[in-house]
Amino acid sequence: MAAPALIALAHGSRDPRSAATITALVDATKALRPDLRIEKAFLDLSKPGFHTVVDRLVKAGFDEIVVVPLLLVEAFHAKVDVPEMIAEATTRHPGLQIRATEVLGLEARFLEVLDERLREALRAARIRELDALVLAAAGTSDPLANQAVARLARLWGTHHRLPVTAAYATSAPPATGEAVRAFRAEGRRHIAVASLFLAPGSLVDRASELALEAGAVAVSEPLGAHPEIARTILARYAVGAVELVPV
Repeated sequence: MAAPALIALAHGSRDPRSAATITALVDATKALRPDLRIEKAFLDLSKPGFHTVVDRLVKAGFDEIVVVPLLLVEAFHAKVDVPEMIAEATTRHPGLQIRATEVLGLEARFLEVLDERLREALRAARIRELDALVLAAAGTSDPLANQAVARLARLWGTHHRLPVTAAYATSAPPATGEAVRAFRAEGRRHIAVASLFLAPGSLVDRASELALEAGAVAVSEPLGAHPEIARTILARYAVGAVELVPV
């Protein structure tokens, strides 16, 4: 009996860099588990869409699918869009079982990825000293999701023994520029920004632009196709696959 297929379901973007990054991440995941059927799909704006991939897997003979949402917070997409898509897919394909896992989330081990990306940015800018950090995220209208980002920022600050502020590209204050200016108003001059985004896109670009205009000394690239993210995808899949086993 074949193992359930894995759909890595990303947000999607008009920016081609985003889809390219997701493709690289899914390829990295496949390299870790070449025995699994692993496909990428997108909620919107990029192709292939979720239903296209489900149809392809059903045609290939799969009757069990685990969906891993490539989302960093559990907000509207995870709570509403993903369940609705799965309900539609199972209606269209009677007998098909689909299990959505938890989102990638804000794992503490992702801080190591943030640090790696930030070190790359600091080396490129030839910066050796920092006195404050900003953790830039997409932001959402869901206050619990924004609070989760703020908690991760506090954990990150404790690790580095530096003041850290969470900032958001949309839906919630402060924006990255505001966060940087607030630190500068305290007399801090060596402020770096870490990008808590999975892939590049317009939100990342705008957050970076605002931070640099406000005086940030460096802004990191998004998490991207890092092995730690790939391992987390497979960890989520393992839980979802077990949940598909009848008891």
